[in-house]
Amino acid sequence: MTSEDPVLTLRAPDGGVVGEVAAVAELVVPDGRTVPVPPVRVTSDGGSAVHATGSALGLEVSARWSAPSSTGRREVRVDVRCTGTQPVDACLRIAVDLPTDPEPPWWLVPGVFYGENRPAGCARLFPRFAPASLDLQEMVSDRWAFRADRASTPAVLAWTSGGGVALVAAELSDVGMTGVGFAHDARAGAGRVHLTFPFREEPLSYDGSATPRTAELSTFRWEPGARTTVTFAAYGLSADRHGYAAVLAEQHRHNRRLARLRPWSGIGESAAIAAEGLWRWHYDPDPGVLLETAAFDRGISGADGASLDRPAMHVGWVSGIPWAYALLVHGRRAVDQPYTAAALRVIDHICAELSPSGTFWGVWYRGLGWSQSWSPVQGALHSRTLAEATQFLVRALELGDDLRERSSWVRAVRSNLDAVVARQRGDGNLGSAHHAVNGSVLSWEGAAGLAWVGALAEAGRWDGADGADGAYLRASERAGEYYAQFVEEEFLNGAPEDVDLAPSSEDGYVAVMAYMALHRRTGDARWLRLARRAADWTLTFRYTYDVTFPPGTLLERYDFGTRGADNASPSNQHLHSYGLVCSAELAELSRALGDPLYVERARETLACFRQLVPRFDGEVNAYRGMVTERYYQTACFQPKGMVLTLSHAWSVGVLLLACEQALLDPDLAEQPF
Repeated sequence: MTSEDPVLTLRAPDGGVVGEVAAVAELVVPDGRTVPVPPVRVTSDGGSAVHATGSALGLEVSARWSAPSSTGRREVRVDVRCTGTQPVDACLRIAVDLPTDPEPPWWLVPGVFYGENRPAGCARLFPRFAPASLDLQEMVSDRWAFRADRASTPAVLAWTSGGGVALVAAELSDVGMTGVGFAHDARAGAGRVHLTFPFREEPLSYDGSATPRTAELSTFRWEPGARTTVTFAAYGLSADRHGYAAVLAEQHRHNRRLARLRPWSGIGESAAIAAEGLWRWHYDPDPGVLLETAAFDRGISGADGASLDRPAMHVGWVSGIPWAYALLVHGRRAVDQPYTAAALRVIDHICAELSPSGTFWGVWYRGLGWSQSWSPVQGALHSRTLAEATQFLVRALELGDDLRERSSWVRAVRSNLDAVVARQRGDGNLGSAHHAVNGSVLSWEGAAGLAWVGALAEAGRWDGADGADGAYLRASERAGEYYAQFVEEEFLNGAPEDVDLAPSSEDGYVAVMAYMALHRRTGDARWLRLARRAADWTLTFRYTYDVTFPPGTLLERYDFGTRGADNASPSNQHLHSYGLVCSAELAELSRALGDPLYVERARETLACFRQLVPRFDGEVNAYRGMVTERYYQTACFQPKGMVLTLSHAWSVGVLLLACEQALLDPDLAEQPF
């Protein structure tokens, strides 16, 4: 070999070169300089396995790359030995250089980074990729590196026009927490992906706020004679970005052997606890609302003397009809009159007063009444919130003939669906924000309008004469075609009100529910394919491993397992349980495809969030049935290992919903692996 020969060439399944490993490894020293470890010897087993050794800075590095498996996975082991007489402080980095390409690569760090990650017009600040850029105040850079626990699977993937590369590791190694990252050189038209042991976060560290934190630059000290080992896996991929799905599924199969599931209670007991919590802590009969938050500590107030509870209710999303529906299902099954009466009263209250534009309002506030969504735009109502409320109202009306006699419910369903169908753009877009008074569409950006697809598709009883296919289904199919581009481009965004146009796990839930509803209504295989693709994208946010929490923190002391939890979004980096909302759809998808993956992952999530639900007053420093919204798995918002000490109506409600769905579906109720 010559000095310019790569240690290893990664190839796509078709044989094309997708990446090269130029050195045995790199050493990143405390001042940020990168020192290559050039190969002194490279040997092969006669096939595709490679063993390379080299030395630099008093460290001897040996890298063994296995031949690709039948799935294209290479197992890699890197041994480091300090051969000098002085300690060495550094990071070990394994980098793969991508082929030159006129366009920048498309990046994926699962749960953390998607393509450019933040659209240019997004009002929320969080890390964004842009070629030849570095603006720390705006959090824009052409290179990013992150600590592994931010990622749902510690991995970095990138695609150029000819194919892709994936590097996958564990959260921890002999030298500390792993780091994942990528970089792009616009002048050379070249990018690279890398793993760093221990991690470095640069050019800044994101803590969930709009103020960038200083980069976090860790190192490891190799004492003379010390030996360490790190392992990871590498793939060469085809040009189809969706190749991530097979990579992450294989890593999930590997990780699940190491991360046991540990729910605190059975499904039926969890349903009873959640129903009690929703009714006891969030329901207020005057005027009939599910208050959005209830503080764990009932004996303190804020600096202004007001309660820490939030005296407000969205019609959907973080409160409102979806969770009243879950309570209604439970109340009717358990023949519990107070729960049933509470659920009916909440839905009655929401349906009693629609906005002048014909849709639901966004939020009810005590002392103010009904108002708009969380938006800086005057009069704006958020599509996903309205649509989710409508979809679950449609479902509530299917629970019995007695409910279909509630004229305000029927009127609300028809009014919401008629209003949005009338506003549909010619290309199928249903709009992301609507004016509460005049009904004009205030924003067409993002995929929040996709939530209407499920509501429209499920409203067959109200669509056309005698249930015949009518305007609702036609609008749903046109919208399904329009929003398919977001699924196919692997970038869904805009569903939650609070992160503007950021991509989020909630966008995935919306898409799965929408396309499964279309497939259920029509039987069209195209909708099933889109549902599967959307589910795969959704699972990029779902943790495949158990994060290691700092000793003494609440999550460590309670042995909280993160496998099955979702990172909320690249902007909102905490674990949440909202993925339970599409449990039934994931089970339905598995049955339709004959592939157990999706129902297995749904069962896993249900097991995960039957942890840390207090079974008696005082457990977890809370009251029975309170459920937190946030579990802090990384350095964002709060120290790792904490939880938010507020119970949220949606957190309790979505657990109740998934438990009730599992009690009706043997596939969901099956003991998870």
